Amino acid sequence: MGKRGRACVVVLGDLGRSPRMQYHALSLARQASLQVDIVAYGGSIPHEAVLKHPSIHIHTMAQPRFINLLPKILYPVTLLLKAFIQFTMLLWFLFVKVPAPDIFLVQNPPSVPTLIAVKWASSWRHAAFVVDWHNFGYTLLALSLGRNNLFVSLYRWFEKHYGKMATGSLCVTKAMQHELEQNWGVSARVLYDQPPEFFRAALLEERDELFCRVKKDLCHPIGVYDIISRELENQEPSETLFTTKRNDEISLKQNRPALVVSSTSWTPDENFGILLEAAVMYDRRVAARSEGSETAEIAEEQRLYPNLLFIITGKGPEKEMYEEKIKRLNLKHVAFRTMWLSAEDYPLLLGSADLGVCLHTSSSGLDLPMKVVDMFGCGLPVCSVSYSCIQELVKDGQNGLLFSSSSELADQLLILFKGFPRNCDALMSLKAGAMETGSSGRWATEWEDCAKPLITQAKSISSLCLYLTHIFFCWTISHKMSDPCRSCLKMRNDERELKTGVLGCSSQLIM
Repeated sequence: MGKRGRACVVVLGDLGRSPRMQYHALSLARQASLQVDIVAYGGSIPHEAVLKHPSIHIHTMAQPRFINLLPKILYPVTLLLKAFIQFTMLLWFLFVKVPAPDIFLVQNPPSVPTLIAVKWASSWRHAAFVVDWHNFGYTLLALSLGRNNLFVSLYRWFEKHYGKMATGSLCVTKAMQHELEQNWGVSARVLYDQPPEFFRAALLEERDELFCRVKKDLCHPIGVYDIISRELENQEPSETLFTTKRNDEISLKQNRPALVVSSTSWTPDENFGILLEAAVMYDRRVAARSEGSETAEIAEEQRLYPNLLFIITGKGPEKEMYEEKIKRLNLKHVAFRTMWLSAEDYPLLLGSADLGVCLHTSSSGLDLPMKVVDMFGCGLPVCSVSYSCIQELVKDGQNGLLFSSSSELADQLLILFKGFPRNCDALMSLKAGAMETGSSGRWATEWEDCAKPLITQAKSISSLCLYLTHIFFCWTISHKMSDPCRSCLKMRNDERELKTGVLGCSSQLIM
């Protein structure tokens, strides 16, 4: 697949928090048999499969953290200074430190200065340039500055101008594909997010080991003594919150709380307040059903509706604000825990949970939350905020439910968890749908069908351009093609093969 046999994946962000680009790197190494260089920021630890693959080489850039110390009144200056430093660093890595690749694959957003730097590097190093559109960068900037801000308009111009220069493009939804084609002049192939093989339902042994590892995080790490804290204090040594072990046999506890998982970046495009309000409503409704009842009836109500444990994973700027709100809730039947899990433990948590909640709304309304894809891979049904293109992924009533308000989410929690864990038919029906969705497609298959042809064609174009450049260079020196250099002779042997692979690529790239 080309002369150099290399690809460069560019992520202007924390690689450990960019799962799609990690999966791209693994596919380029495994399925395209390329040496892969990843240029990204450090921070979170990437998945073990990425770290241990012999063909993947990670080049970590240092983040300009001092910029965050500048006063907010200088925010426009901060944006420009940050972009300049990032641009300079990217040029150093892409022009000098990283071996010349056949193809650059870049995540968008962020768009500025990433697209500019990668375009310049691809031209200088005669490599193909493919953009993977996850969202539109200007819409994210507009969340803090407003759509009519001058910086947002400039950002959009750069994003559109340099995005159109790419050799090829991938995107995450059909809605985004339509937007790119109609209003941006960019032809993109849809590469839906699909869960890799390590997202699956967890075995009982894996659940038991996981909850033993995270027991300290489950106690009361955010200063709240709640129903989960009390239950953990009364546990036997052979128990976890959800499992029990007797004679080396592990089973799920019948009186366990229901485990609800949500992953968030704690940013303004995910209104976490909706989940807090829904949790309060669930707590009050369950408590109200018990009040005024006889002792036997209270016990029956408590068996009918379980206690809920919400585990919220992720890092982000609004995390501390919401943790303070959680401390003041004073809930009787609901508890919250926030934590950050390793790339290996996160799939196990999803595979051990009973329900997922997604609060992602999308700044553009055109992207899909990858967290939901991961949940489906583990057979986990999802309650998701409804927005324009979410139904490309969440089929309401089949593999999940859609809601538009906290009261709707609270109603869904009551419906799904009534009779938990044995007699919750509505939840089991959605779980079956989630299992079917998760098993219907995997990342490797989707990448082979949708991304690999684009990568192959883009690399063929890159190889032909490199060949023609070399021919021109030889002609310039010798002024005749009858006496080419040895490299030129070698490249001529591949000319027919290159032309065969490249003819028609321009038309095929948009199919």
